[in-house]
Amino acid sequence: MRRVITPVVALSVAALLTAGAAAAEDVEIPAGDVTLKAVLFRPEGAGPFPAVVGLHGCGGLINRTGQLGARYRDWGERLVAAGFVVLYPDSFGPRGLASQCTVRERRARSSRERVADANAARRWLQGKDWVKRDRVGLVGWSSGATSTLWTVRPRAAVRDGAPDFRSAVAFYPGCRRLNDLAWSARVPTLILIGAADDWTPAAACQQMVKEARGRSAHAEIITYPGAHHEFDHPNRPITQRTGLAFSADGSGRAHVATHAAARADALRRVPEWLSR
Repeated sequence: MRRVITPVVALSVAALLTAGAAAAEDVEIPAGDVTLKAVLFRPEGAGPFPAVVGLHGCGGLINRTGQLGARYRDWGERLVAAGFVVLYPDSFGPRGLASQCTVRERRARSSRERVADANAARRWLQGKDWVKRDRVGLVGWSSGATSTLWTVRPRAAVRDGAPDFRSAVAFYPGCRRLNDLAWSARVPTLILIGAADDWTPAAACQQMVKEARGRSAHAEIITYPGAHHEFDHPNRPITQRTGLAFSADGSGRAHVATHAAARADALRRVPEWLSR
């Protein structure tokens, strides 16, 4: 189902923040031949809680100052306040990789290594007594959103005996290749993307969801008028990125910017979707 949201006065999200800032904890996750570093957010109390695996974009999980990226911290704190455990596996650092935004041939591929990382994080969470094993969702941003869409394909079905991901959210994924491969999802999947996105264009995702209708679990796309890539960032002034390996027009140039109305809608919509 395709839906277009017209910018409106933002609904209050203050209720999600009453628990205050959540502390982040560094953990390690076995994932085949690599041990992933990860950042964990947990609500107070014994649980069990529903949980979310978060997949970072091509810039990586950790910023240039060695801190968790502001977008991921913001979402971690908000989802914890809404009652979720949040786990962010780092797909790049443990493999000796820096930002992959300018790299065409990536060693941590969206369709393989990062799918494995998502499932390793899911299994790690499901092994904790403070997590509801059948209530683990998946959220990804940009290339991590593309990985999310690969992860929930029927051909990537869970075969480890543990419960599957319950639902998924993909922020501004790249959909061209998946559309060509007749993508569908085995779990309810929500795509959030900006109509002005010139890095990963909305049209390919809209077509992909339209063509998946009837052969897929519930898939929905929300397209935000005027919004660019990274519209949900807490404070991103409009900036043009250059030298990108992929962009809508092939120039390697694309814009990123916070969009207040789109961000407010996503802050409300994502916890609701993950609570289904």
